[in-house]
Amino acid sequence: MPKPPARDWTVLSLMALLAVLIAASFATLPLKWREFFTAEAVNSTLELLAGFAPPDLSAPFLVKTGWATIETMAMSALGTLLAVIAGLAFSLPASGRFGKTPRALMRSALNVLRSIPELVWASILLIASGLGPFGGTLALGAHTAGVLGRLFADSLENAAPLPEQTLRTNGASAGAAFFYATLPQTLPQMLSYTLYRWENNIRAAAILGVVGAGGLGQMLKYHLSLFQMQKAATVIAAMLLLVALVDGISFALRRALTR
Repeated sequence: MPKPPARDWTVLSLMALLAVLIAASFATLPLKWREFFTAEAVNSTLELLAGFAPPDLSAPFLVKTGWATIETMAMSALGTLLAVIAGLAFSLPASGRFGKTPRALMRSALNVLRSIPELVWASILLIASGLGPFGGTLALGAHTAGVLGRLFADSLENAAPLPEQTLRTNGASAGAAFFYATLPQTLPQMLSYTLYRWENNIRAAAILGVVGAGGLGQMLKYHLSLFQMQKAATVIAAMLLLVALVDGISFALRRALTR
């Protein structure tokens, strides 16, 4: 009779540690559920929401909101494009193609880039570039370059090495073997990562305006600070429509890539 397989305690230990962390989180955070559902809290929330209706649909304000929407879209698209270019360049040494030392150094740099949130990057870069969408675009590019660089590097490391080795054995150069064997394997996955990050950058670009990076976020902060709730409602609706539009475009492109 065969012996039963040995029990793997690694997964059980991780699950137990996760349960302890969750329990500790509930025990240490001052969660005030009762105050959240009191009549006073509900009435205050309803009064705030009632101030948003109806949205400001005057033609001049809609035109202004439309230009801010285009600015937010441009920030996200250009920031993502810069991140793709930087991520591809960073992914080559980060995937170990140039040795272990460059791999460790580049992965450390990528960890720094993506560990700093977009809002922090924007706060730093806006000091150098001034208020406006330029600093926000660079902030999106810096953070997203760290994310895509890591994902692209993992894709290159996980690619099957045999096609590239075969081309090198038959006399192809290292660059030609990479572009004709390894890159085509990873390109669909890289495109999928890029589209997903573009979706995230749309949302991030809308928030970066809070620190003065332009676009819809800057409009939202301005009108909320003046308690112009109806104008703020129009800006929020534009944000929702923009995110829905980009989500639909990204879904269609990803579906086309997987066919």
